[in-house]
Amino acid sequence: MENYFLITNSFLVHSAIFLLRLFIGACFIVHGLGKLGVVGTGNMEGFTAWLKSLGVPMPHLQARAAMLSEIIGGTSILLGCGMRIGALICFFTMIMAGLLGHKGAGYLITNNPPGAEYTINLAIICVALFLMGPGAFSVDALLFQP
Repeated sequence: MENYFLITNSFLVHSAIFLLRLFIGACFIVHGLGKLGVVGTGNMEGFTAWLKSLGVPMPHLQARAAMLSEIIGGTSILLGCGMRIGALICFFTMIMAGLLGHKGAGYLITNNPPGAEYTINLAIICVALFLMGPGAFSVDALLFQP
């Protein structure tokens, strides 16, 4: 019975990495597209105004940088193409979001104002993906695997 709980194989590990990449990459892409007004109720003007209200320097530039980071980093993670670079980009984006957007709000996202729970968890998932690599079911594996 103990083997049932401990046993794994490379197919299961690579499948788990693929699922993480697929859903976390899509999550970042959707959030980036939300800043463009493509999905959800947000838009770049609203995001820029919010950053300005937080006292973020150059809010127009910072808003666009966050949007591009989420779309480019998320696409990289989802496809597993330059995935470690994409994971780093998204990691730093989430660290900044946690430090700026959720400053002083605690951990729980259900706090008022919302805490940094979501951004911290996404940042840690990016670290885990960075450490594991893109896995066998990725563009990187197709391009660089012997």
